[in-house]
Amino acid sequence: MNGTMAASSHRIMLGPLVAAIDQGTSSTRFLVFNSKTAELLSHHMVEIKQSFPKEGWVEEDPKEILQSVHECMERTCEKLTQLNIDITNIKAIGVTNQRETTLVWDKETGEPLYNAIVWLDLRTQSTVERLINKTPGRNKNHLKHKTGLPISTYFSAVKLRWLMDNVAEVHEAIVSHRAMFGTVDSWLIWCLTGGKSGGVHCTDVTNASRTMLFNIHTMDWDPELCKYFGIPMEILPRVRSSSEIYGLMKCGALSGIPISGCLGDQSAALVGQMCFQDGQAKNTYGTGCFLLRNTGAKPVMSDHGLLTTVAYKLGRDKPACYALEGSVAIAGAVVRWLQDNLGIIGSSEELEKLAASVCTSYGCYFVPAFSGLYAPYWEPSARGIICGLTQFTNRSHLAFAALEAVCFQTREILDSMNQDSGIPLTQLQVDGGMTSNRLLMQLQADILCIPVVKPSMPETTALGAAMAAGAAEGVSVWSLNPEDLSEVTSEKFEPQINPEESELRYARWKKAVQKSMNWETTEPVCNGNGETSIFSSVPLGFYVMGSMLMLIGAKYIAGHN
Repeated sequence: MNGTMAASSHRIMLGPLVAAIDQGTSSTRFLVFNSKTAELLSHHMVEIKQSFPKEGWVEEDPKEILQSVHECMERTCEKLTQLNIDITNIKAIGVTNQRETTLVWDKETGEPLYNAIVWLDLRTQSTVERLINKTPGRNKNHLKHKTGLPISTYFSAVKLRWLMDNVAEVHEAIVSHRAMFGTVDSWLIWCLTGGKSGGVHCTDVTNASRTMLFNIHTMDWDPELCKYFGIPMEILPRVRSSSEIYGLMKCGALSGIPISGCLGDQSAALVGQMCFQDGQAKNTYGTGCFLLRNTGAKPVMSDHGLLTTVAYKLGRDKPACYALEGSVAIAGAVVRWLQDNLGIIGSSEELEKLAASVCTSYGCYFVPAFSGLYAPYWEPSARGIICGLTQFTNRSHLAFAALEAVCFQTREILDSMNQDSGIPLTQLQVDGGMTSNRLLMQLQADILCIPVVKPSMPETTALGAAMAAGAAEGVSVWSLNPEDLSEVTSEKFEPQINPEESELRYARWKKAVQKSMNWETTEPVCNGNGETSIFSSVPLGFYVMGSMLMLIGAKYIAGHN
């Protein structure tokens, strides 16, 4: 309520406002900021339903995503009106989004041709293995010199290839030149600027750099990469900078307002944390966990399993800035799993209470490799494991182990980043939904052995998109000059355990990670009904075969006694 009261009492002095659409993996938000103070005035959030049609598959409904944006906009405008804040003061809208998630739609009907395939999805594992096997020396980094990325299930190109190969409607639309491809930002901007009636089909450099079709040196789609994946360039959106007017809103109360900022969510958080200097870094705790370090105007290639990505390009004539990124697939998603799949907690707040009641995992380690392992391993065959269990282990220890898992994964990517840069980080700036968990933040400081700094205003991803939109040429209501940026209040968590204990726990975590690897084969074995056989899992296959042989042997022995 405090933010609401503050907004109400200061309404006469409000300057130009800037809004942001923050479309994440698990929720959509619409937020409105004061461009002069960066104060959050009002917002609304709607959760997004994920579907899991098969093991390893993760999908979302593109229409539900779009509808959630409309609902958030309407509700936020209602809240602003109740506060006597004039919505005509909103001068620009920025878009930030879950990256890599892949959509194809029909430009004539405006209808999606399949569900959005979410970045976490593993259905392309066999495609990835085939691509890697075709490369010289079976090298997953074969395209890294152009893309900054390993060949992985994570990125959009292999998801798009799957759609072209497996969904008849997508194949037909491509053949008849009706198909449009885009990540979530492209879908939203196209729909909000008119859709089939003249909608703008574009993306920004940060989202484009996550597709494996974009050359991070030429800053455009690469014909050779498109040919490698067999993707026609005509279906791709036009690549723009992260801060320019793409088009005007064509619907609802905000019709006529320019959409003038676009950043993938992790780049937006880097901007929102004001990491504009070479060497500055932030870690975002959302569905996954993403550590980005600004490397300035030159792309730095990692030797330790990190990605090279475009951080931002804040204007058509501005230089691009690059970042090293450590990507972890499962962070906040582990909370949802404990809640929805196991039912051992009712909420994220309950997880913190449970973990705090024991303050130890009692030797239990949890590697949540539900979508394989991302940085620094890039091992799609890994699967989640919980090990070190005893009869003493209870759900509180498991809750603590889940929080520790997020911190250990961050430690792994921070170590890689320090090795790549040669200059260790002296503190870690953090943001994202999980940072409200104070126990997690203290654990993180203990496991990293450096202070963790959390801004008081947690919505840094949306703030970054609003900053980009407000600073765009033709809008210019938000100055990004260092001297004009608002002072950010923050809270600091200092390490409280000795480094020896931290190292011991980390070493045991690394041992657990090794046990999670090479768990799943990629080529499923089908039975006569076209169903996947249990023998597609090597360990399970060995186990069942061994059990059958023992049973046969036991019967044979029994029959001869």
